[in-house]
Amino acid sequence: MKSTIDFTKTAIGIEFGSTRIKAVMIDDAFKPIASGDFEWENRLENGIWTYHYDEVVEGLQASYRALKKDVEDKFGVKLTSTGAIGISAMMHGYIPSDESFKPLVPFRTWRNTITGESALKLTSLFDFNIPQRWCIAHLYQAILNKEDHVGDIKHVETLASYVHRLLTGENAIGIDDASGMFPIDSKALDYDSSMADKFESLTGFDVRRVFPRVLVAGEVGGRLTKEGAMILDPDGDLTSGILFAPPEGDAATGMVATDSVRLNTGNVSAGTSDFAMIVLDKKLKVHREIDMVTTPSGAPVAMVHCNNCTTDINKWIGLFREFLSRLGVEVDEGRVYELLYTISSDGESDAGGLLGCNYYSGEGVTDFDFGLPLFIHRPDSEMNLANFMRCHMMSAMATLKIGMDILRNEGVKIDKIFGHGGYFKRPPAGQMILSAAINAPVSLMETAGEGGPYGMALLASYVVLKGNESLEDFLDNRVFKDCSIKTIMADDEDVKGFDKYLEDYKKVLKIERSALEVFEC
Repeated sequence: MKSTIDFTKTAIGIEFGSTRIKAVMIDDAFKPIASGDFEWENRLENGIWTYHYDEVVEGLQASYRALKKDVEDKFGVKLTSTGAIGISAMMHGYIPSDESFKPLVPFRTWRNTITGESALKLTSLFDFNIPQRWCIAHLYQAILNKEDHVGDIKHVETLASYVHRLLTGENAIGIDDASGMFPIDSKALDYDSSMADKFESLTGFDVRRVFPRVLVAGEVGGRLTKEGAMILDPDGDLTSGILFAPPEGDAATGMVATDSVRLNTGNVSAGTSDFAMIVLDKKLKVHREIDMVTTPSGAPVAMVHCNNCTTDINKWIGLFREFLSRLGVEVDEGRVYELLYTISSDGESDAGGLLGCNYYSGEGVTDFDFGLPLFIHRPDSEMNLANFMRCHMMSAMATLKIGMDILRNEGVKIDKIFGHGGYFKRPPAGQMILSAAINAPVSLMETAGEGGPYGMALLASYVVLKGNESLEDFLDNRVFKDCSIKTIMADDEDVKGFDKYLEDYKKVLKIERSALEVFEC
């Protein structure tokens, strides 16, 4: 059937997640109408977590191609244009390049915990927490290591700004993604000048020249070039000249997708990694467990970022699927996830004494440079499937709770908190566990399972439609005005059970350190 949709009033968001690159198209009512994706996995090469640059382009093209096909299947037309496009990606990491933007080393992702020395020194220099995964920590560590490529560095990018430049030719970045490169001055809406001066005096590098220029939500990030159009759509159907939003990090898209950009609102994104974002009304003390980033408009945000979340759950569920397959029972993967997540709700509030450490990589919040997944229980623990799954569901949120408890002790106010990402795709299990962890109500929107690319599509739409509206008002009054929201508050027994689990979890972290020493990780 021929479409009556005006595709110039649509917007596309493409997000490079840890395990999937997904493209989402929304209509002028801000509803998702088409999508496409591409699965990929980070790889550990020479001690570095990375993705190959050619795979970045391959995944970009594959996700767009799948979206294009979805449009043609649903609406009977070939996609040739859209109102605006936005690129987002997992935040932080390190892509240094020479004068012509040729990458000098393999992409170093956020998952690497190899910059401990530089992160500590910069935190002391700036009196501002610099996490290991931030671009500035990677740059300074390369300088301290006297790596060969340092002398050739003219630019440093994040994954989102790298892809954005390939498509538009613009060396620009959204302010939230920029806040994972270097500390931001929320009044100047740019890199903090005093800290930039200190870093230049220390190293000779001026981040204001080396890093992309900073843009805020609503500003035009560039337009699709002819070369960029051929990269995105090698078939040659896509026209050039399409507006682009500033490229953003997945923290920004999560905030937007959950309408959590206003003061005292927050959200938790949970997938391969998990992180909480709380928009602040005051300055915090320096905590090594808490990152200071921004909303897409530049307001300060406290971020609890954990490298490890659902990977361990996914591995165990894969094991159960293999068992079923060997019995000759073929079950849809989604059905297995739904069943096991639901079963976790039948477990004891403290998982019956079963314990797990879900660290597949290092973890900044608890100061681990490497990870080694563990499962442990006492001989008299109640070993059943419900407790087993609940144990791993709580393990996925345990490190996040450690960071959130710091914010609570600082008196941070949270009016509402939303969950989104794969951990919440099968409610109410993940929603209830998070509520028990933070002892607060947790809400899910209709888009809870696919927040990132949807949030980026909204930011792209905002570039075209903002008028005089702030991003906060645009989201409240136009996008989410009639959105269906479901809220859960864990009962007292579940809250107490999580607290008890966390007490033992912290003890398991001591075992984790010993295990890493024994296995020389």
